[in-house]
Amino acid sequence: MRKWLLSILILTLAVVLMACGSDDNNESSNEDKTSDGSKWDEIKEEGEIVVGTSGTLYPASYYPEDSDELTGYDVEIMKEIADRLDLEISFEEYGVDGLLSAIDSGRIDVAANDLEVTNSRDEGFDFSDPYKHSYATMIVREDDLSGIETLEDLEGKLHGGGATTIFAQIAEHYGAEIESYGNVANDVYLRDVETGRTDLIINDYYLQSLALEALPDIEVTQHPDLQFHPSETAVVMGEGEDELKEKLDETLSEMREDGTLTELSEEFFGGKDASQEPEEEVEEIEGLDL
Repeated sequence: MRKWLLSILILTLAVVLMACGSDDNNESSNEDKTSDGSKWDEIKEEGEIVVGTSGTLYPASYYPEDSDELTGYDVEIMKEIADRLDLEISFEEYGVDGLLSAIDSGRIDVAANDLEVTNSRDEGFDFSDPYKHSYATMIVREDDLSGIETLEDLEGKLHGGGATTIFAQIAEHYGAEIESYGNVANDVYLRDVETGRTDLIINDYYLQSLALEALPDIEVTQHPDLQFHPSETAVVMGEGEDELKEKLDETLSEMREDGTLTELSEEFFGGKDASQEPEEEVEEIEGLDL
C-alpha cells in the first residue's frame, strides 16, 4: 500500500512539475514573441527614434562654432523624418567605424552620417532610398598635389581616414597605406596632409569642398583632375526591418516631392542640390567590389 501511495505521489509531483515547466515555457515563448517585434514597433512604442551619427563630419553632422546643438544635412533630414512620423529624436555619437556595430548591438535604431550604400554593407544591413548622390574626390597638398597624378600613383602613399570606410578601401585598392583616426574633426585630417604626416584624404566631393571652404588657412586642395566612384547616401538600419524602411522611404519621397531635400541640400552644400544625381562624368573603380 505504501509503495502504491508513493508511486501516486511521485506521478502527481511529476505532472505538477511538467505543468510548471509548460507554464514557464509558454511565458518565455510569449516574452520572446514580444521581444521579437519589429524595430518599427519598438520605435512606435517608445515614441522616439535613436539615430547614430558622428557629430564631427561637416556638413553632414557637426556642431557649429560656439554651439552645442547638433546640425548638418543628415541630421536635419533625420529631424524632419522624425517630425513627420510624430516621433521624438535623440542622437548618439560614434566614430564612423562604430556606427554599424551600434546598430547590430541595438544601441541605436538607425545611422545617418553620409553612409554610402554598398554591396558589402547590404549583406548585413538595410538602406532607405538615397537622399544624396555624389562621388569621391581627393584632398592633397597644395604645392605638389602630394605627387599624385592618377589613382595608380596612390601606391605607397599614406591615406588619412577611418580604417573601415569605403574611401579607405579605395585607397588600399590602389596600394596606399591607411593612417586610421578616431572621431576627430576635419582640421585634424587636413593639417596632417599639409604637414606631410599623411599624403591624401579620399572622401565625398561635397564634404571635402565645404571642409576646404571652412578651413582656408590650411594649404591643401581638392585634386583638380580626379573625380571617381559615384555614390549614394542613405539611412542605415538593421537587416529585415521592412516596416521601418517603408516608413523612411515614404517620408523621404514626400520630402523629395515637396522640395525639402533640395532646400536642405542647398542650405548645407553651398547652394548645390546633392539630392539629385551629379552631371559630371565620374570614373568607376574597376576591380573593387564594395
